Amino acid sequence: MAAEIRKIVVQVEESLRDAGRAVDPPTRKVVAAAVVTNPFAGRFVEDLSPLYDLGAEVSGLLAERAVAALGVAPNDVTAYGKGAIIGTDGEIEHAAAVLHPKFGAPVRKAVDHGDDIIPSTKKVAGPGAAITMPITNKDSIWSFDDMDAAEISIGDAPLADEMVICVVLAVGGRPHHRTRKPE
Repeated sequence: MAAEIRKIVVQVEESLRDAGRAVDPPTRKVVAAAVVTNPFAGRFVEDLSPLYDLGAEVSGLLAERAVAALGVAPNDVTAYGKGAIIGTDGEIEHAAAVLHPKFGAPVRKAVDHGDDIIPSTKKVAGPGAAITMPITNKDSIWSFDDMDAAEISIGDAPLADEMVICVVLAVGGRPHHRTRKPE
């Protein structure tokens, strides 16, 4: 089942100053989101496996766009995350089917590997709903410097029969990160 994409939104955040100080080098986060028709909106379907492939297709496209928007080599990406908003004619399980079984491999390929899980969040909501997604280091989930979040809202999405599917990539961690594990 090929993804029926209505729009793609790419949002880049670059932190140049924080806490009254320059951030050097600047940290960068990008959210790449696709507004996609939910083929199972409005009906209960037992076999959600077609959404697994849809998730893989969309995640690869979004991850490639996100790397390009960051303007770095794929292996320079340090952290990632993902999320989905399902329109009100869908169900939370549709997000799980899109985000979990096959979503990660194309993202890892786009960022030249990733040893740890891609953290996620999901919800059911209407147009303009915001989603805040966790971000963790792609190779060490316990790297405190990269633990962060990114948010996106698309004014006209998701419609009741749509999904907003997101990939988050980051470089540099939080501005001025200095939280350490107690000894």
